Amino acid sequence: MPKRHFGTNKKSHLTWKPITNILKMGVVILVSSFLCVFLLPGLIKIVYKLWWTPTRIQKRMASQGIRGPSYRLIYGNTKEISSMHKEAMSRPLGLSHDILSYVQPHIHSWTNLYGKTYLQWHGSRAQLVIQEPELCKEILNNKDGAYPKIGSEDFVKKLLGDGLVTIVESEKWAKLRRIATHAFHGESLKTMIPDMIASAETMVERWKNHEGKEIEVFEEFRLFTSEVIAKTAFGSSYVEGELIFQMLMKLAFLLFKNALTVKVPGISKISKSCDEIESERLEKGIRDSITEIVKNREKKPMSDKEDNFGSDFLGLLLKAHHDANQSQRITVDDLVDDCKTFYFAGQETTNTLLCWTVLLLALHIDWQEEARKEVLQLFGKQNPNPDGISKLKTMNMIINETLRLYPPVVGLVRKAGREVTLGKVIIPADLELFVSVLALHHEPQIWGPDVHLFKPERFSEGVAKATKNNIGAFMPFGLGPRTCVGLNFATTEAKIAMSMILQRYSFSLSPAYVHSPFQFVTVRPQHGVQVILQPI
Repeated sequence: MPKRHFGTNKKSHLTWKPITNILKMGVVILVSSFLCVFLLPGLIKIVYKLWWTPTRIQKRMASQGIRGPSYRLIYGNTKEISSMHKEAMSRPLGLSHDILSYVQPHIHSWTNLYGKTYLQWHGSRAQLVIQEPELCKEILNNKDGAYPKIGSEDFVKKLLGDGLVTIVESEKWAKLRRIATHAFHGESLKTMIPDMIASAETMVERWKNHEGKEIEVFEEFRLFTSEVIAKTAFGSSYVEGELIFQMLMKLAFLLFKNALTVKVPGISKISKSCDEIESERLEKGIRDSITEIVKNREKKPMSDKEDNFGSDFLGLLLKAHHDANQSQRITVDDLVDDCKTFYFAGQETTNTLLCWTVLLLALHIDWQEEARKEVLQLFGKQNPNPDGISKLKTMNMIINETLRLYPPVVGLVRKAGREVTLGKVIIPADLELFVSVLALHHEPQIWGPDVHLFKPERFSEGVAKATKNNIGAFMPFGLGPRTCVGLNFATTEAKIAMSMILQRYSFSLSPAYVHSPFQFVTVRPQHGVQVILQPI
């Protein structure tokens, strides 16, 4: 039987080839269509965000005389800012209080190049830097929504949530502001003074182990301020809130570490960094810990009334959460976020204020003696009292001058809520505005040629006289409707702590101290503050 061959028939092959080509072409067309439908809009969006919008804004501002460093694709000016910061931190500062070129070298450099109002870039986000007191006052005093807060994101949102400091929505802000005002002002503040004194007594008692020796006060004040905010605002001890403080500090460090990080469009949505993953873990831990404290308070009313959760900050938040009036009620998320805000801000701000005050008084023994003399005249060796605290004029001058030289925050951020005219400049909607607090506080045209010297006497006749009636020139706690609600709390706490220290000790700067202020979340001493304690 002859063999049969099953090879490919040439005619059949020729028949199928055109069909195969048609199928291949169809696949190519299908894939191309898919790319056009799904990827092209995304590509257009990226080009619009990274090139078209920045170019348009830069040209529009330049046409009005507003210049600045050139926009660079994707990263803006962040790489330049980072490089300037590294260079500044590498050089010794000595004991100078001329810290703008050290803490914010980019603002110092670009102000000299482009003027007090200039444009800089954080990634593709334009930011108008403003250092004119009148313009700053106009922005921060505005009440018609022309210059709203910018919603927090990423690490800031995880640290503070949508609490009183970061919240954008005006109605919700008003509710939370009323609660905080009730908790941290007037008679409510007076009821906190015994707890502040008790915590200060614990601190100075601990200092007996350091008499005649060196002590590092940043950590000491961290323990003190943490205990005060835990007791006065949340009715708990430092030990109970210690885990929360530790997690908040770790999260704050991640914020500091990633402050100049720019997310690449597209990639950032599908890939998370190790820091982002860690920040999510910390945020959950903080939220769980605060929720546990809240639940414990709910289980134990402060009186026989079911809705009496106490008169401290946490109690007032819980009362608002359970309010029968829907319009006045706050959510669980509102409550937790506001607790996060006050746990962090209520500790960090006073901590740095006390550190810098001790540093300045250690350098200026004459003012240390003046402050001690006033304290002893008002209180003798007794603990401070509310009436005497309000009469501490010299101490108030010292604190104001400390806040001028070393403000807690270096700047305040807003945005144009709509197209507005600020001064002579037309600002497009959504453009960010950075009010440079540190630059304003170190401006020779406002404060005089001795601007970088510690001279508390400049505040002897009040802030208005010191600023030559430039209300926008001094704003350590902000300005306008959103001035920090904890201002009186922080300064009262600082006055009590300093009074009780001055009653017991004199102090001088340790040779180990290295002057290196840096921008963390607040302006901190990078290596702490070391002083030599001498009992009186």
